[in-house]
Amino acid sequence: MEKKSRILIVGATGKLGFEIAKASLQASHPTYALVRDSAFSDPLKSLKLQTLSDSGATLLKGSLQDETSLIEAIKQVDVVICAVSSKQVLDQKLLIAAIKQAGCIKRLIPSEFGLDPSKARISGLDHNFYSRKAEIRHLVEAEGIPHTYICCNYFMSYLLPSIVQPGLKTPPRDKFTIFGNGNVKGVFMKESDVAAFTISAVDDPRTLNKAVHLRPQGNVYSMNELVELWESKIGKKLEKIYVPEEELLKKIKETPYPDNMDMVFIYGAFVKGDQTYFDIESPGGVDGTKLYPRLKYTTISQYLDTFVRVLPYQ
Repeated sequence: MEKKSRILIVGATGKLGFEIAKASLQASHPTYALVRDSAFSDPLKSLKLQTLSDSGATLLKGSLQDETSLIEAIKQVDVVICAVSSKQVLDQKLLIAAIKQAGCIKRLIPSEFGLDPSKARISGLDHNFYSRKAEIRHLVEAEGIPHTYICCNYFMSYLLPSIVQPGLKTPPRDKFTIFGNGNVKGVFMKESDVAAFTISAVDDPRTLNKAVHLRPQGNVYSMNELVELWESKIGKKLEKIYVPEEELLKKIKETPYPDNMDMVFIYGAFVKGDQTYFDIESPGGVDGTKLYPRLKYTTISQYLDTFVRVLPYQ
């Protein structure tokens, strides 16, 4: 049996990074986490680190601002997975330089984990959210670093708890706002499922220098389909309020940043169709659910069932 790659995870105390670290350990990869000193004094992060350490992960002190610590950590592994937040995307530049200098990495999975930045068509509205990710892609490729991009679209913990209703924390009970015509489809994936697909791709030659797209059946819904699904679960029809594209754009422009970003992302996915307008298997793309049919994943319907159980709808 082929030896499993040693994996370094940057951002292991974040929501996705923690799931990736757990999936790596579960798949029996020697797993390392790059940890800043400050993480140990944060109760929640410290607990996550203790959990990973108890499960067999090796904790390495370092940060994306310290090139020496990065090189020392990188030299101990074969694969680097970065799962830092979108605010830290450009901090990966020093990581890329360290990987280039170390010269031992078989693959880098940079922090994308969302809509494919090369497919986004909302330029000028997103405050460089996607252009920063695209900049890292270009740098990775310019430096000739072997890579895989994971394009998982939305996380289920984002927007789906309110069923894409800005300002709400739980699903609506009476009124449902639909943006655009309601027929454009978006994609949601649970973080733990994204982690499982990511780890499956690590040593797979089919995903080398490719973008792995996650768009599984049961996770691709339009807003009209989402409200219909929710109505079927609660046994109640909701009043539908349609917001045309022009009205949504006006509201985005009138709302200050960053308060307008939920609407920007909704516009990109459910009006422009940036998550679904293209063929996954066009040049440079592979379909993760076809590559790994054995992997189970949470569907949107299953996720919404949890809200039916906890919310009273009498």
